[in-house]
Amino acid sequence: MEETTTMPRIGDKAPDFEATTTTGHLHFSEYNKGSWVILFSHPADFTPVCTTELSGFALEEGEFFSKHNTKLLGLSIDSIHSHIAWVQNVREKTGVFFNFPIIADIDMKVAKLYGMVQPGESETAAVRAVFIIDPEGIIRLIMYYPMNVGRNMEEIKRVLIGLQTASEHKVSLPLNWQPGDKVIVPPPKTLEALNERLNSDYEMTDFYLAKKKL
Repeated sequence: MEETTTMPRIGDKAPDFEATTTTGHLHFSEYNKGSWVILFSHPADFTPVCTTELSGFALEEGEFFSKHNTKLLGLSIDSIHSHIAWVQNVREKTGVFFNFPIIADIDMKVAKLYGMVQPGESETAAVRAVFIIDPEGIIRLIMYYPMNVGRNMEEIKRVLIGLQTASEHKVSLPLNWQPGDKVIVPPPKTLEALNERLNSDYEMTDFYLAKKKL
């Protein structure tokens, strides 16, 4: 009988786990406590696309943490020895150091827990998945990429800032929103709110589509 792959959904509580990583033992719920987390998988160590991607994450790690209260957590179905050798190899060849933890998921336990193993793509490697998880442990965004197309770091940063902005200000964000752009105000739910909206200084296409600057 074919094993069913769990596919967590946006709005779900992020599945908890414990794992061996390049920075030591990690209990996810403890790591996540009080901060956002970007959990991302890559197919394999010592592969070209993955090297570019993790280098990109490493170069942005300081900004993610200092400006956006966000920790990084990588994963692939490789041993801890492979991870350590790869981290050192990339540091020697490029000067980029993967300082964030990378899960050694040799038994595929975490990858299967998060639906990262998709047999149509590969039965032995994780696809390029991205989970953005808020400080309450709720999955707020999921992205999946195939093995032969690298992720877009600018988009990952954009959606992280967007999620944090929407949460803080109780607003929505329009197409192609960038930090600093106007945001969408939730539509009125009562006639009184409708009248207030019509007399507001919002930029209105109509009463249900109104924007404002933060």
